[in-house]
Amino acid sequence: MPRKKSIRRSAGTFCDKSDALVDYVSAAEENLSDAHITWCYEYAIIRLYREFEILMLEAITGAINNDTTTISRTTGIDFPDHLTDELCEYLITGSGYFDFKGRDGLIKLLKQYVPSDHYLVTIIKRNRYKDSLEHLSALRNYAAHDSYQSKNTAKKVTGFNRMAACGAWLKKQGRFTWIIEELKELSGEIYYNAPY
Repeated sequence: MPRKKSIRRSAGTFCDKSDALVDYVSAAEENLSDAHITWCYEYAIIRLYREFEILMLEAITGAINNDTTTISRTTGIDFPDHLTDELCEYLITGSGYFDFKGRDGLIKLLKQYVPSDHYLVTIIKRNRYKDSLEHLSALRNYAAHDSYQSKNTAKKVTGFNRMAACGAWLKKQGRFTWIIEELKELSGEIYYNAPY
């Protein structure tokens, strides 16, 4: 029987990479100037978003790989019982790349590949994670693009009428750590609900 993709391993890796980002910004705070620390936080939120994207792609890939009835229920197409994880990933990304627009976009994307009652959808839809997921997307976009639109979205999500640089906002009052801790909790829920 083919080996099943481990969603649990992906969730654990996400937590390890998140912890490494906390260590990274902590080391920066000890050794760098204030401006450089701000840049480090901007890099860190971009990197955290990337790690979360990887987790979500691997979780969807694993959900299909572990049980093809998940995608069969959403598409109406009967798939063979055993698909490689590469083929499962191709079903998700096609010849492009994995992308979603915020929490609502992620929920919509998930529902294309797994049923609405699947544990991935249920976890992402929890109110507990709404703020952290919206902050992650908005702040990542602000850090990456620094555009008028991305700044306005970040202000709306954070509730701040004025914002300097994204990294300057993240480095204060444990905000970056809060986002990471919430996403690690989310990842832990995925870990405990995944069959492998």
